Amino acid sequence: MASIEKRGKGSYRLTVELGYDHEGNRIKRRKTVKCKGITEARKELAKFVTEVESGEYITPEKMLFSAFVDEWQENHGNNELGEQTMESYRMYLKNHILPFFGSMRLNEVKPIHVIKFLSEAQRTDGQGELSVGSKQYLYRILRDIFQRAVDWKKIKENPVAAVKKPKAKKGEKKKRAEVYDEDEVRALFAAAQSEPMHWRVFLSLALAAGLRRSELLGIELSKINIEKQEIFIDQAIVRGKNGKPVIKNTKSDASERLISLPSSVTLELKQYIHQLKKERLKSGDDWVEKEHEWLFCNIDGTHFYPTTPSTWWRRFTKRAGVRYIRLHDLRHTSATLLINQGVHAKIISERLGHADIRITMDTYGHALKKADQEAADKLDELFLSEKKQG
Repeated sequence: MASIEKRGKGSYRLTVELGYDHEGNRIKRRKTVKCKGITEARKELAKFVTEVESGEYITPEKMLFSAFVDEWQENHGNNELGEQTMESYRMYLKNHILPFFGSMRLNEVKPIHVIKFLSEAQRTDGQGELSVGSKQYLYRILRDIFQRAVDWKKIKENPVAAVKKPKAKKGEKKKRAEVYDEDEVRALFAAAQSEPMHWRVFLSLALAAGLRRSELLGIELSKINIEKQEIFIDQAIVRGKNGKPVIKNTKSDASERLISLPSSVTLELKQYIHQLKKERLKSGDDWVEKEHEWLFCNIDGTHFYPTTPSTWWRRFTKRAGVRYIRLHDLRHTSATLLINQGVHAKIISERLGHADIRITMDTYGHALKKADQEAADKLDELFLSEKKQG
């Protein structure tokens, strides 16, 4: 049974009855629509009946967005997403998303709200508008959350799906990673000679192997083959929920890889491992780590906290007078140095553990283009020389 009730000027309430529940109460689905007249309202009622009977109609939830985020974290985020990803998501939720959407009802969020949010998103340090990259990350988080709401029949449509992904403004260039040139790398190693040996080795591996910070922290002695000059990467140490360190598998299947090392770095690594084993013997019962033999560890054998290298790096560059770039940019420096040496992009991609060579091409496209032009110029010299001789 279905009916129409006029509620006001141009407003009609549609009702569809679905029989009785187990307590004998009538099951009703209601919806208020805006129509120009009764004829249009009858058409809306027919569509409403079809939606209800087919199971497509979803009763608008009174659940707040903030309450659904809690449900999303418990039933999806914590189970399906990596620890580091969830930690990043929580930061963006706390600092940006929840202050804007938290008090809104889930079903009340429309595309226009998402557009307004993304266009107005500001840095938390008060230094202006968020970068395009950060806005794209916010977009991804919101789209994921609302898609789960659709999948779980909380809402009918994903409001983010109707919004275009943020992109750089016309004329605005994509921000490139800052890297060191060869002279700066030499100066960096010279400055690092006064640092503890473990930090010197840390820098050498970061630049020679292009490893992520988390991957460096996850290296165990059993994964190093000094004779073959190789290191096997298959795990990482990241920050998990509430900042607790978590040992996890590498980022993707491609991230699990065997990397060849230069002879000089292998020699330095061999000397450091020898020193590390002597320190372990000297520590005796104070060496509490029994399950793992970490390459980079505290005096009791436990691994470094995930942010420890970054803290040391900021302090080191400041006191050494070295130009500061992010610790992660040493990975980009490694790739750029290889490109400048003429190493093929496929090899670089495999060393970095990229899941797809397109990631390498997109990230280092500018450097590859420059190297390609230099190669073309060398051919030009050859052709000009041949023509002159002819």
